[in-house]
Amino acid sequence: MHGESARRHHEHLARRVRRKAARRCSIQSQNKDEPMPRMIFVNLPVADLAKSMAFYEAIGAANQPKFTDESTACMVFSDTTFIMLLTHDKFGQFTSKRIADAHSTSEMLLVISQESREAVDAITDKAVAAGAREAREKSQDTALMYSRCFEDLDGHIWEPLWMHPDAAVQVPEAFANAGT
Repeated sequence: MHGESARRHHEHLARRVRRKAARRCSIQSQNKDEPMPRMIFVNLPVADLAKSMAFYEAIGAANQPKFTDESTACMVFSDTTFIMLLTHDKFGQFTSKRIADAHSTSEMLLVISQESREAVDAITDKAVAAGAREAREKSQDTALMYSRCFEDLDGHIWEPLWMHPDAAVQVPEAFANAGT
């Protein structure tokens, strides 16, 4: 895809992700008799909560107001992936350790799967447009995987990743065979 066609496709993917996130913005099981699905809540310290919320909304996350106040914001990427943005004061209530300066110190790499190569490009391009810095000059591009990296406003490194379905099928098999 090139030019206008690629732009329309990226916009379509972004709208789809936002609609999906908004529908799944409630943190509960669909059926009250079923156990909650396994979820991940990534807690990130942020210097400016409002700017960080706007940044994550720009790349497709939806805010969950039920878990948002003046010091915390819950940003929803999917029904199982949540980013908790915490002011430094609030984050400090959960740890006795000094908060790392992610602009100068590596703390972690946050990999988030995407449904296509185009979606990897779309989220990375949106992140850069919203103030992120592309963290790697060259993307990872093989027949089975494609990724790019960006640093968010607070220096946290994100790596949107597309994995070919054949490679994705091999991952659970590798874990299953690891114990044999």
